[in-house]
Amino acid sequence: MKLTELFKRPASLINILLEIWEKSVRETHLFLPESEIQNIKQNFLPEALKNITHLIIAQDDERPIAFIGIEGQKLEMLFVTPEYRGKGVGRKMIEYAIKHFSINELTVNEQNPQAKEFYEHLGFKVYKRSEIDEQGNPYPILYMKLLNS
Repeated sequence: MKLTELFKRPASLINILLEIWEKSVRETHLFLPESEIQNIKQNFLPEALKNITHLIIAQDDERPIAFIGIEGQKLEMLFVTPEYRGKGVGRKMIEYAIKHFSINELTVNEQNPQAKEFYEHLGFKVYKRSEIDEQGNPYPILYMKLLNS
């Protein structure tokens, strides 16, 4: 597996990342209705992928299989294609982000307990909760910080 930071982000690559995102979300964000998945995919995520400061992809045989987005010291997004979940890809990406970008905080949907447990296993701890997400939708968010950071 190879990790690469993307500075150029052509539409063709953004489309591949949107596919990874959608596959991952359908597996892990079971609380999201179809309309919300499509809204995020069409109206929010493409701009976020183009504009996030650091966008790093994981590749297997030159094919993207996962990506993370980082702003400052905050992990803004981590999505792994379902066939690579549980194989250490997410862990390697988080470890890379801690080492190279000093990430020390993130948010996670409370309704995605597997993600919360994953981040806790890597040393993050919940310090705050919000009833709504960043877009004002009724999806509770957990704010997590890396212990000893």
